[in-house]
Amino acid sequence: MKLLRRKITLSKYKINIISTGKYLPTKELTNDDLSKMVDTSDEWIYPRTGIRVRKIADENETVVDLAYKSAQDAILKGNINKDEIDLIIVSTITNEVKNPSVANMVQKRLNIKGKVMSFDINAACTGFVYALEIASALVNTNFNKALVIGAEKMTNIVDFTDRNTCILFGDGAGSLIISKGNDETHFYNDSDGDLLEELVVSDYIKMDGRKVFKFAVDIIPKAINEVLNLANLNIDQIDYFLPHQANIRIIDAFVNKPNIDKNKVLNNIEYYGNTSAASIPILLDEYKEQNKKDKNNLLIVGFGGGFTWGSAIIKL
Repeated sequence: MKLLRRKITLSKYKINIISTGKYLPTKELTNDDLSKMVDTSDEWIYPRTGIRVRKIADENETVVDLAYKSAQDAILKGNINKDEIDLIIVSTITNEVKNPSVANMVQKRLNIKGKVMSFDINAACTGFVYALEIASALVNTNFNKALVIGAEKMTNIVDFTDRNTCILFGDGAGSLIISKGNDETHFYNDSDGDLLEELVVSDYIKMDGRKVFKFAVDIIPKAINEVLNLANLNIDQIDYFLPHQANIRIIDAFVNKPNIDKNKVLNNIEYYGNTSAASIPILLDEYKEQNKKDKNNLLIVGFGGGFTWGSAIIKL
């Protein structure tokens, strides 16, 4: 029996993005470094991925360290009283332990007093978009301020003998602090469990690159069009597009389908590689550092293992 797809409904919340933050390790892994580990080269990696270097956490740095430092950055930039934060959501697939959650450990590290709801979600590279929708819904109930983090230590799950995957990933974390506000934010999130085998993580990440590419360049324009339709906006009303930083070829390919102005599509994959759930919030923080005053319409879009995908239109 064929299951019917659910009717897509508008998820719309009024929020205020108070601040953004990020943390990237100082250690770097270049394409030349990788060429000494596996049979590859900068001449092979860069044209196919757009990546030249990745940030790599030290062995003694955990996912909690990355998440905590990005949260500190957001708190500092927003001049936030940390004790006003009563919701912490972390998207990650690389926690070193099954429990407690990264969010719970970040709460402890921040030494937040009072009642706090904290939990992690697992939606791979789409995770930050999922987490932001959950947080947006909850701050429109009885929560005050939400700390939303995407944090990954991808080197926990990368097999550095597998040249097809080890060239792609880096470590990092990005954060947003939001509250209920006046800026309309629109979400479209979805998934398909029939595609489970194309991108999986057990001990290490395994991926069918060609199938992932095909899926991504098909689903990203659809996710963009869905959220535009739900928000009753046209593509020209979006000031910038911030896609998940998976591969420059994927980014370049999806630009052509909805006829997006390439100058509106932001990327930083050259310097960080694919940081999974951290890639969109890191990119948002870099955008915010360069655009401190004007609130623009930003469209974020992610896709990842599961498969999962999602998009949102936010003001920042």
